Amino acid sequence: MGRPPASAVAHATPERLLDAAEQSFAAAGFGAARLEDIAAVAGIRRPSLLYHYPSKDSLYAAVVHRAFARLGSVLAAAMARDVSFAMRLADVCHGFIDFLAGHPAVARLLVRELVDADGPGREILLGEVVPLLDVVERFVAREGRGLVRPDLPIRAAILQVASGSVLRSASGGLRDPLWGPVDHAWTLARVLFFEPKE
Repeated sequence: MGRPPASAVAHATPERLLDAAEQSFAAAGFGAARLEDIAAVAGIRRPSLLYHYPSKDSLYAAVVHRAFARLGSVLAAAMARDVSFAMRLADVCHGFIDFLAGHPAVARLLVRELVDADGPGREILLGEVVPLLDVVERFVAREGRGLVRPDLPIRAAILQVASGSVLRSASGGLRDPLWGPVDHAWTLARVLFFEPKE
């Protein structure tokens, strides 16, 4: 098989390929997604896609890494703001909600990885999700000392709030009938993280 024409390769930007792959993997799952279909959505042929990403595994890894790198940047910016801990925690929640609203395919990918025994989920969760979760947990433990409930299982509380937002974002047409038009992650986080005000 020869190399694809330079014009086809130049036309197929990695970002466009990753966008098409993200949608396809979210819709069909890793196993059922086809490189031919992803290439067609990106407006190229399979050989041009393989020029950038030599395998489905490498394409999938790039999709997931890009998604969590973007999410990590959003959360890091929220945690670094020069405001109170409560405001930064609110920004983390809202940043996460906004990220999922702008990237619903990422939420569907994450849900698929949690339930799909045949996909590369374990490695993704260990390599991308766990480190991000560790960062947020350390932030809450360090910056929230004396401010959050002393008996709070921090990691479990973070996962409780985040998983609700992930499921809400991934649920498509069921989102509003089940959760309503607003994501209440921050309201729930306040109840979980802070003692009630008297």
